[in-house]
Order: sequence, then structure tokens, then C-alpha cells
Amino acid sequence: MSTKKYIKRLFDKTIEFTLKSKGALVIVGPKWCGKSTTAKRYAKTVIDLMPLESRNEYLELAKISPTNFLNYGPKPLLVDEWQHVSFIWDQVKYEVDKTGEFGQYILTGSVTDKTRSDIDDEGSRHTGNGRIIRKMMRTMSLYETGDSNGAVSLLDLKNGKFAQAVSKKDINDYAYYICRGGWPVAIGKDREVSLAQARDYYEVVVTDDIFSLKDIPLKKDEQKARKLMRSYARNVSIPAADTTLLEDCTGGDETFDKDVFAKYLNALRNLYVIEELPAWNPNLRSQTAIRTKETRHFTDPSIGAAALGITPEGIFKDITTFGFLFESLVVHDLRVYADTIGARVYKYRDSKRREADAVIHFNDGSWALIEVKLGGEEDIKKAADNLIKIANDIDKEKTGKPAFLMVVTKNKIAYQMENGVYVVPLACLKD
Repeated sequence: MSTKKYIKRLFDKTIEFTLKSKGALVIVGPKWCGKSTTAKRYAKTVIDLMPLESRNEYLELAKISPTNFLNYGPKPLLVDEWQHVSFIWDQVKYEVDKTGEFGQYILTGSVTDKTRSDIDDEGSRHTGNGRIIRKMMRTMSLYETGDSNGAVSLLDLKNGKFAQAVSKKDINDYAYYICRGGWPVAIGKDREVSLAQARDYYEVVVTDDIFSLKDIPLKKDEQKARKLMRSYARNVSIPAADTTLLEDCTGGDETFDKDVFAKYLNALRNLYVIEELPAWNPNLRSQTAIRTKETRHFTDPSIGAAALGITPEGIFKDITTFGFLFESLVVHDLRVYADTIGARVYKYRDSKRREADAVIHFNDGSWALIEVKLGGEEDIKKAADNLIKIANDIDKEKTGKPAFLMVVTKNKIAYQMENGVYVVPLACLKD
């Protein structure tokens, strides 16, 4: 039995509430993000399908008697890496419907199950019975790793509460966080051991995982996988078109079939390696057109750093890339915090070339605009002015006033500008 101390996750709140309100919870997300470790804390019975020997035994039981498989022990029953027995899905629905009780099953997986179109995905998609829900677990935020002091809460900002705060972190720390990522196994380890985790994850993806999906068969070609990952990393935090990535991969003189390229991208999505940030489409008072292309992001910014072979020291050689990866780090953490409070994160971009790097849309319909700046005070001032201009163009009669406007920085002091815009270090944020 492991004696390693459990690092509390914000996702704990999600599991606790879901087990009190739904019959079954499907936890998805990138491998190594901590799904199994966290889920096991809430299960009374664990069916672990990762070890091959026990997997084969459980598979036989699931095929012969799915009822006995799903009643193997006291509930909640956890089926870890459940995609190996995805054929039991109808039986899961039956068992949940039969009793109508909450908190019966927890299913975890690091691969999208394409056959499960009837799972309620974060409440956004219709489900046949309304008793099974899918939630995405992400890698750890800076607040969870202990690197953010949590002095500024998104929920408090929404409710008009703010107190000036100070962070001890500097730009060198953020360079390290980008390359280390939020992998639980990397936290609390020696620097080089921590940095090795994202590189190892990247190697597993390009040498094995991307070619292991049954529903997306790909001929093994590590060179193509590495080219695509590097191209994606070069376009992180940018609404780059597929054609842009494809041209970047081919370099103008190599072939990368368009259909095969699309399969690679889909494989990365299904493995939760990449996760695009959707566009926000508010009602505007002007005739300005909204750009709807999604923005490129990895599920953890360290994957992009690993794909580019960047170290915390080397990232300073390309400040532009540093800025994009810092933005991706901020988006990652905002997504973790938003998930916890029932909000969603988007990107705003219009035909006037105005952008808000992140938009938080709360479950009560209120919203907030956020810019991310790695630069100094002048860049922060421009970002704040930009947010005010965007907010002024949004039809507040239909959308309401913004809950807040905020610039997230690498600086050390959290304060409110005279124009009302908050300036907050990333290492001061929490949900």
C-alpha cells in the first residue's frame, strides 16, 4: 500500500457533489493527471483494469455476467480504465436506472469512448436518463501544487470582493512551472526529476499512445507524430487553422496526407493531449464580426514545452514563445478553477483584431474578460484599455455588465487600477 501523502485536489469537490447527485460519474482526462488516485479515495470497491493479468480475469467476468461485474462489491464501485470493458455501458445504465440511487459507479479513462454519446458532458449535452455525467479532470493548477497562495479568488472577484495581495513568485518561477506542468508525480520532487515527467509523457504519446487507438488506426510513424506535436506547440495560444499546422509539418517539401493529418489531430484529442479553447460569441452593440475559430492549447502547457525541447532556462531565448506558453499556463489554471465553480472558459476575438485571452462565463450568466501579459506596466495598461473597449462594445442589455475585468501577469502585486481593472499575478489566483 502506498504511503505517499495525497495532495488535495479541487476535483475532490466535483466528485463529492456528483456522488450525491448522480447515479454514476465518468472521469476523463489525460493519463497521469491523477484520476485513479483521486477516484480510489471515494470508492468502496475498486476494479483495476490496468494490470494485464487482472484485466483478463475481469474481462471474462464482464462478458459472462455484466450484472455480477457491476455488483462485484459495495458501492461506489470504481472501474479504473473502463474503456477496456466499454461494452458494459448499457448494463451500467440499467443498474443506475434500476435503483435510482446516487453514487453507484465511478468510471475512469484516459481515452475518449466514441460510442458513449448519451453521457451528459458537463451538463452541455442531452442524456437519456440524466443520472450519469462526464467530468474532465485536469493536471494540477498552481493553487493545488502550493505554488499559488490563493489570495485572489475568482468567485470573490465575481461577487465584488478583492483585497490587495502579494506573490513571492517571479518570471523564473513561471518558466519552471511551464516546463514542469501540473503532473502530480512531478510535485515535491527534485527539480530535474520534476522536469523529466513532462518529457516522459511526451515520449510515451509520440512513440506509443497515438498509435494505440482502435477507432483511429494509424500506421506507426514517430517522425510524423513529433512533427505534428512541434507544430502544435509552435501555434499554442493561437487560433491557427489546420492548414497552417499541416504546412508547418510538411515544410513545403514533404508529404503529410491531409486525411492522415486529421486522424493524428483526432487521436491527440481522444487522448486528452490537446484541448482547443472555444470562441465566445456575445451580443455586440456594433456590427463587428466575431471570430469563431478555436484557439490551440495542450491540456498541460508542459507538453508543448517538451515537444519544443524547451527548458526553464532556454525559454528566455524566445520571449514570444514564452509569452504564448505563459498564456497557455494561465488558461490551464483558469479552466481548473472554472470547473470547480461551475463556470466555463472561452476566448474572445473579433474582426477589429481585438482579443481577450480568456472569458469566464459563470453558471448564472455573468461573465468576465481576462488578458494575459508577460510584459511590464505599459503592456498591462494597454491590456486593461483593450478589455474596457471590448466590454463597452458588448450589449449589456442582453448580456449584462461584466463581473470583472482582469489582467493576469507574472508580476508580484495584485491590485485594482483606477479604471477598475484588476491586475493579478497568476500565483495569487484560485477558484
